[in-house]
Amino acid sequence: MAKHRILITRKWPEACEARAARDYDARLNTEDAVLSPAELAEALQSYDAVCPTVTDSLSADLFAGDPRTRVIGNFGVGFNHIDVAAARAAGITVTNTPGVLTDCTADIALTLMLMAMRRTAEGERLVRAGGWDGWKPTQLIGSKLSGKTLGILGMGRIGIATARRAQHGFGMKVIYYNRSEVAPERLAGLEAERRGSIEAVCAEADVVSLHMPGGGDNTGMIGAEALAALGPEGVLVNTARGDVIDEPALIRALQSGAIRGAGLDVYAEEPHVPEALRALENVVLLPHMGSATAETREAMGHMVLDNLDAFFAGRAVPNAVG
Repeated sequence: MAKHRILITRKWPEACEARAARDYDARLNTEDAVLSPAELAEALQSYDAVCPTVTDSLSADLFAGDPRTRVIGNFGVGFNHIDVAAARAAGITVTNTPGVLTDCTADIALTLMLMAMRRTAEGERLVRAGGWDGWKPTQLIGSKLSGKTLGILGMGRIGIATARRAQHGFGMKVIYYNRSEVAPERLAGLEAERRGSIEAVCAEADVVSLHMPGGGDNTGMIGAEALAALGPEGVLVNTARGDVIDEPALIRALQSGAIRGAGLDVYAEEPHVPEALRALENVVLLPHMGSATAETREAMGHMVLDNLDAFFAGRAVPNAVG
């Protein structure tokens, strides 16, 4: 029996690629080059399954006609780079990889909080540049994280995991905003108080951490009003999706001192990072590495393949979206 043809759009961990090559007629991207829209459109016409990442924009026009692809196995939990409604209209199932990257992304959120509050990126640059001339009582004075108030915007898996680390590890008070009620059992062992709006969280928190999905109504959700509420002592951290922040408004707030600082792992138009952001000392910039551990990336690849296995076996896929 012929194997199903699948396309993996970027280089995956070795064990996952080996499994894909064993079980499918798999095309691997050994060059790890980003595919063009034309190449993605052709893939949808040529493969039974396409396995994209956040670097692949699957817009509605790519699903025109009668695609051969029946299932999209997204390598990642976020899927705002895929027009899920258009995929569904074309008869395509879309899956993602929730859960397996929760811990590592929460770890990076805490990393960014510490780096921004304690100015560690500035200190590292100072040492590397040969500019450090010894210890001084007033050099690179930051603020401690312990005992501060953390505001979580988006109290899903990653938001809750971040809150637990902050509270149990740093004694932080946790407040949050979530559009829907969070089941009490999910917050067991965590003292967290819900607020009625984003601005209310920003006004009360010392650090605000973003954990909402990107795209749709969330685009530009964190703008001038929320940043003004956060205030000149506030720090903003984003490990969610870059487009949830109004990037020009954030740049203005950082330049003017309207907020103290920010820690970013994601950007509105990746891999482009505005020069104005890169020029600022009061922002920590990471290259979208929230899930970048060997354990997590391998688990993500296997979850994609688990979804494909289920789909082609006629079973319900474990992680359908949309």
